[in-house]
Amino acid sequence: MKTIKYILVGALAIVFGCNGGIDPITPVEPGADETAPVVTIDFPVAGTKIELPEEVSSVNIQFEVSDDIEVGTIEVMYDDTEIGSFNSFIDYRRTIKLLVYDNVTYGNHTVTVTATDLDGKSTTASVDFEKAPPYIPKYDGEIFYLPFDGEYMDMISFKTANVVGTPGFANESVVGPKSYQGATDSYLTFPTEGLQNQEFSAIFWMKVNAVPDRAGILVMGPVDEENPDAMNNRTGGFRFFRENAGGKQRFKLNVGTGDGETWIDGGSAADVDPTIDEWVHFAFTISPTKAVVYIDGQVVKEGDFAGIDWTGCDLLSIMSGVPRFEGWDHTSDLSLMDELRIFNKTLTQEEIQNIITEESGKDFTYTPKYDGEILYMPFEDSYLEYVSQADATTVGTPGFEAGKVGQAYKGSADSYLTFPTDGLLGTKFSASFWLKINATPDRAGILIAGPEDTDNPEYPDMQNDRTSGFRFFRENAGGNQRFKLNAGNGTTDVWFDGGETANVDPTTGNWVHFAFTISDTESVVYIDGEVVAQGDFSGVDWTGCDILSIMSGVPRFSEWGHLSDESLMDELRLFNKALTQEEVQTIMGDDN
Repeated sequence: MKTIKYILVGALAIVFGCNGGIDPITPVEPGADETAPVVTIDFPVAGTKIELPEEVSSVNIQFEVSDDIEVGTIEVMYDDTEIGSFNSFIDYRRTIKLLVYDNVTYGNHTVTVTATDLDGKSTTASVDFEKAPPYIPKYDGEIFYLPFDGEYMDMISFKTANVVGTPGFANESVVGPKSYQGATDSYLTFPTEGLQNQEFSAIFWMKVNAVPDRAGILVMGPVDEENPDAMNNRTGGFRFFRENAGGKQRFKLNVGTGDGETWIDGGSAADVDPTIDEWVHFAFTISPTKAVVYIDGQVVKEGDFAGIDWTGCDLLSIMSGVPRFEGWDHTSDLSLMDELRIFNKTLTQEEIQNIITEESGKDFTYTPKYDGEILYMPFEDSYLEYVSQADATTVGTPGFEAGKVGQAYKGSADSYLTFPTDGLLGTKFSASFWLKINATPDRAGILIAGPEDTDNPEYPDMQNDRTSGFRFFRENAGGNQRFKLNAGNGTTDVWFDGGETANVDPTTGNWVHFAFTISDTESVVYIDGEVVAQGDFSGVDWTGCDILSIMSGVPRFSEWGHLSDESLMDELRLFNKALTQEEVQTIMGDDN
């Protein structure tokens, strides 16, 4: 046995001595060359637009060639000129090349890559792209624009982002050929010089990936010297991020005032379902008095705000909270992002909606949020009714002021809105809205849909036909304001007057929620979600009720002095159903 052992040891020594411990290479026949090479051009891609300040610049041509046996030659053409040729490859079956061509002028150009294998079979791939004059900001106040079309360049400053990790580009987008593709431990940073102003807005698109279930999106905050490994200093700058909310993703904005912080958290109104696999538009605005978050052009939360403090905010992180906002694990976002723009002004809702329409190619339309909703007026700097996309008729000089959600209608003397009632009137009817009450004048009409009173001797200035439609109004009651509903059944009118239960103190300065419902059996009035008046009713008659007056009794209910209401109104909704108390309370809660 010893002899055999020594022989084996000697044999092993000879093998290791000859091959250095590496298995010897055994030749293998390559087989038949059956297919032509495969050519993929990674950049530029179709639709790429290069926008640089130089009249003549360069393009990084990136491509990949593979073959089942062996690549023989590769030829690269720019328009009709050969700019590259290759015939030697480290990996003869697959090669990745980067070729920089530095004579790109304004206009449309074509890159062509032709690969030929050793058997003479060839494949050609071409892509058209454009070298355009420098980007000129499209929108008022635009100071930063990242289209993510194959590069991380701000098209206004022509600065390129600092790239951390391995983010990439997805071959899908809202605008252009590509979008940002997030990756683990990956994000972009930019210096903030020129981006910090007392008015600030950011807008962008995302296709949300809920993994991880929380992430930073845009962060411009100061260093947290007390927690250098898990920074979370929220006294300056802003943090826009997302978190899991029962399977949905909730989007939040936090802004620092120098001495403290303000949260703009819309709760469930700011939730997005990440399983829908659709592009969603986000925007937020910051001014010296308030901050607002929008999703798909709708206000999801607004809050009063004392003005942003930019101290120490020298870094903008894109698609991660790292490095300035990671104390709560808001790290890299693996979602897609497209068309990131920053502004040195506070965008209005109309401006945001116009950008959405221009970038997505779709008309901005409102999808009713609640069952039976047939009219919605949020009063966001316009008197647009969102369901029909029609504007109300304006009488006098009403205006706008900060509201319960976003902006609100601000009443003024001899001023109100009217809207045609086509499609609004049925056997069941409900209204829901908020008021911040101004008790001057001490009585006013709020919502009126009644007939023309041609029998009144003072016609047309003193109308008061109450046999059809409804009248919701307020009156002084010992310093309080009492809210009442009157509805006509075709023969007579019925009162729903809760007495003291329906009183509201107008001196509190609080927003108060109102709702009333009409069915063919009863009518109910709610204040702050509680029933204040309820009674049997045989059903409303709509004869002659062709207009709805908003924030005035004029023109159909003026005889008793219920004229223009100078209060604030917000979030007016009408329904073709009788809301339940639970539904009224849900709507009220959604706006808080």
